[in-house]
Amino acid sequence: MKCIICDCDTKMFDDPQLQKQYHYCQNCDCISLDTTYCLSLEKENSLYNNHQNSLENEGYVQMFENFLDYFWNDLTCKDKSLDFGSGPTPILSQLLQKRGVQVDCYDKFYQPIKCFENQTYDFITSTEVFEHLDDPLATLLLLAKHLRPQGIFAIMTLFHQNDQAHFLTWWYRRDPTHITFYTPKTLEVLANQCGLDVVKTDGKRIVVLKKR
Repeated sequence: MKCIICDCDTKMFDDPQLQKQYHYCQNCDCISLDTTYCLSLEKENSLYNNHQNSLENEGYVQMFENFLDYFWNDLTCKDKSLDFGSGPTPILSQLLQKRGVQVDCYDKFYQPIKCFENQTYDFITSTEVFEHLDDPLATLLLLAKHLRPQGIFAIMTLFHQNDQAHFLTWWYRRDPTHITFYTPKTLEVLANQCGLDVVKTDGKRIVVLKKR
């Protein structure tokens, strides 16, 4: 199978515990779940409905505040943003509104109207979304078109350690809706194909991209 990020050949490996198979790309470090094991949209949606997140969850809110703080000073303009994959409770958009930002929200299940069409944004956020994507390249290519020149795209997704033994014990892979896993290198390769450059990464879960 070809890599879904860079189209190079991948190597398949087994996950005996979960009884699944993954594809690993040595060129860009991407790990993707074999499509045989991907959930239906109905099953995926039902699992998202179990998420219980709100502004009352202080730890969850603080995670998003830290995410915003990480790239806030890199923004040259903060007027208008898109929260891509906002989820059932768009906490991030509420935090952005408190910071004086006009926010559009899109989520394929909960806010499916493509509000970003015919729009451009100073910055786009996507938190805990890219691990769910079966075609991250197509998604980033699309969103990059809606980003203004020098605009920022900030992504949050937990990075794997590029070690198969560790991956096979990693809690993050256990979520059946998590199907694509990245390192900072993966996202750099992905960004380069979309006219974006990596500004910085914390090496753990955040990468900040800028449109050329």
